Amino acid sequence: MSDRPQVPSFWARAAILGIALAAVGSPGFPSPGQSAASIRDAADTPEFHLARGLDDLKNSRYLQAEQEFRAALALDPRLIVRAQFPLAVTLFDLQERDEARRQFEAVRARTGDDPNLNYYLGRLDLMDGNLDSAIHNLTLAASDPPFSDTDYYLGYAYLKKKDFASAEKWLNKAADLAPRDARIHERLGLLYRAIGRPEKAEKAFAKAAELHRQDVAATEQALACGRSLDTQLLERAREVCRKLLDPEDLGKLVSLGALYAEHGDYLEALEPFRLAVNLDPDSYEMQYNLGLTYFRLKRYAEARAPLEKAAAERPDMFETVAPLGAVLYALGDDADAFRVLDRANRLNPANPDASRLLVNAALNLAAQCRARHDLAGARRYLLRAVQARPDDPAPHRQLAALDEFRGNHSAAARERQQAERLSAH
Repeated sequence: MSDRPQVPSFWARAAILGIALAAVGSPGFPSPGQSAASIRDAADTPEFHLARGLDDLKNSRYLQAEQEFRAALALDPRLIVRAQFPLAVTLFDLQERDEARRQFEAVRARTGDDPNLNYYLGRLDLMDGNLDSAIHNLTLAASDPPFSDTDYYLGYAYLKKKDFASAEKWLNKAADLAPRDARIHERLGLLYRAIGRPEKAEKAFAKAAELHRQDVAATEQALACGRSLDTQLLERAREVCRKLLDPEDLGKLVSLGALYAEHGDYLEALEPFRLAVNLDPDSYEMQYNLGLTYFRLKRYAEARAPLEKAAAERPDMFETVAPLGAVLYALGDDADAFRVLDRANRLNPANPDASRLLVNAALNLAAQCRARHDLAGARRYLLRAVQARPDDPAPHRQLAALDEFRGNHSAAARERQQAERLSAH
């Protein structure tokens, strides 16, 4: 066997990559080469259930998400942040307040205070009318707000407590952060009416009404855009959809980009998603939308930066990590690709696309190690490839060649037999 590593060119990598991970939100789809036993084993891991649960939660399938998070915790009760916290969020969304509170409190008992926990506990307190506790928790959350409406709920809690000075402070702060949120202006209207400032109250109510009208108009524009994309040629549909292209309105931009993406018009989705990133560059969702769109267009170099930013924010989400790994592989960055794809495979071992790319990166790195006479390093990569895809003969062939090179002929024979057996299947 030659010591020179045989590493695919960029175009060969792109051909291997294809569109394999374009539908990364469908964990668990088996490849033709996987055995039923390996699929069952992969499906019965905490990482598999976490990936399924996060996908269900993202798509508002709350009952399914609850089952997956509970299954992950049953397998590994130590997954406090990764499984118990999203389980509590799921129960919150299901309006199961008592059970959600119990889970949030259990997480806090193990991890201590955290703005995300304080936010949800504060909102539960607000729903239950426990205003002092709501203000305490939401004040802690507001020190490092996990969501843009944290200040709104804190102001609302002060308003219900009739602490009007504090309510005005936080509601005005919320309005500065989210000027298009009609709820804030409605609460300000109620506040100014309560303290006897009718002119400011009417102005706030008028602003809220205008924002509601704009929301209704935007919804109608989005529906019209969707119908046009369904029924008309793209050139004609663009004219209808262009009404949503408002560089100052994040909601419209995201809606427009999503509509184009849903219809497979990824090139058209780029402009609204780029504008959305300009408006909210620190948002995971904005970076992910843009990066995934570049990925679907096979513009891998441009996809890298936004996907890296998104993955830094959500390192435990398979649908974020997997396309980043695929991009790194397509760009020839085998070391980083292996690191990211290794994480994606551990998050969702049953996904055949991520495991296939992980094996490809591992084989390339093993070849590079051989060229440097780092036989131990080559073996580590090959064993990880076997672990990721136990039914793939390619790693066994390279292990056989490696053992033969080291003079371990009996081990080489076993690896060759295993490769032949797998190839026959």
